[in-house]
Amino acid sequence: MYRHDSKYQDNIGWKPVLQHRKGATKHKLLTDKIIADIDEGILPVHTQMPTHRDLAHALGISVQTVSLSYKEAERRGYLRGEVGRGTFVRSRVTERADSFMLDRDPSGSADLSIIRAVYTEAHERSARELMQALAESDNSSFMRPCRPIAGLDAHRAAAQVWLAGLSVETDADRVLITNGAAHGLFLAVASVVRPGEVVLTENLTDHGIIGLANVLGFTLRGLPTDQEGILPDAFEAACAVGDVTALVIVSSLGNPTSHVMGAERRRAIAALARQYGIFVIEDEVYKPMLRDPLPSMPDLIPELGFFVTSFTKSVMTGLRIGYLVVPAHYSIRAASILRVTGWSATNVVAEMASRWILDGTANTLVAVQRNEAEARQAIVSEVMAPFVAGSHPLSLCAWLSVPERWTEEGLVHALARKGVAVTPSDPFVAGGERPVGGIRICLGGRLSHSALRSALETVRGTFEQLPPVFDVGSIV
Repeated sequence: MYRHDSKYQDNIGWKPVLQHRKGATKHKLLTDKIIADIDEGILPVHTQMPTHRDLAHALGISVQTVSLSYKEAERRGYLRGEVGRGTFVRSRVTERADSFMLDRDPSGSADLSIIRAVYTEAHERSARELMQALAESDNSSFMRPCRPIAGLDAHRAAAQVWLAGLSVETDADRVLITNGAAHGLFLAVASVVRPGEVVLTENLTDHGIIGLANVLGFTLRGLPTDQEGILPDAFEAACAVGDVTALVIVSSLGNPTSHVMGAERRRAIAALARQYGIFVIEDEVYKPMLRDPLPSMPDLIPELGFFVTSFTKSVMTGLRIGYLVVPAHYSIRAASILRVTGWSATNVVAEMASRWILDGTANTLVAVQRNEAEARQAIVSEVMAPFVAGSHPLSLCAWLSVPERWTEEGLVHALARKGVAVTPSDPFVAGGERPVGGIRICLGGRLSHSALRSALETVRGTFEQLPPVFDVGSIV
């Protein structure tokens, strides 16, 4: 239940705050005050803000000043505008992570809130054998301090082999070794996007790019999607406005809806990006899970396409190594940002990944992930069929529709009381019009098939219940 704070607009204590100070404008002062009140809990999450006109009248300022302030607070991740409904206080990225995404419970509760690769005996055995091989080898070839910044030649060559299997044929000097996909995504975005510029993404997307918008200060806009991701017509309409710098997309098994962008859709997006001169950054951490080849942006538009992938979601959780492919003329710039954010990737981890690529272990472990994903998705289909709104046989998560009379917040708390952790839509909502919500469940980690089935039966049973009458946040 959203709360509207009618007294907020009458808070005369704000008026002195809005007096001009040197170097500060009224809309900046108002923005700072709104953000401070949210940080201090004066404005709780989901509070509905006063209308632009009402707040302007109460404070004796212009509607334009309020509009600019709301827009800036929304860009910084504190407010969320919903067409036809109003403006609401949004939970911060760090709060959402703490509330829904951290694996904090040691009691054995079923944590379906985090996307993790499935961990099996095959992973344990392979890791043990690799550690033994590293201990017995001459490590002087890869234990070099912070040089070269983009990665050792041998590691970049192994990365080329891995990337070729993902339909990315590239020269070694376009490849940077990174400390995971999140690091690679940061480098790609920071290479081409400046504060205040506009970046497009899916209206429901991985929370990583949402957090980057707050850190790097760009404006994030979400675009409508279907089962293949972003709609080309929507992308073209946004580009035609003329203020877009980049598009960030999860093309394969998108988080949280598990969409897969087909070959023709990828070509259509690439053609539009070339037409309007828009950079396209593919976050492809899940692409190794796919069996069939699909084109990549670095191949379709090499002058504009970036490609990010890693091992943590497809080979083994904890093996935090990533590969970033950049346009040729951005290799020096991206490497310089890599240097100031960590000097270089961790060579010993890159060595581990390289050995697994070259001896075939990485592909073997991906095959294990695919088989496990298919088996677990079959359980989801069997238990949760009426509520599945987005899934794929090779995805490590599923997107569930919210039953009538329940709210996302009510379901999350009801399931938490029953020992099942899930994630609502809020962490995935990019800037722009809010899409239809849902609940994400994740299927990986160490959870056995029987434990997963039991957890899903708890979810199904809760979905089919009527919410408690006096449970705040549960009733629409």
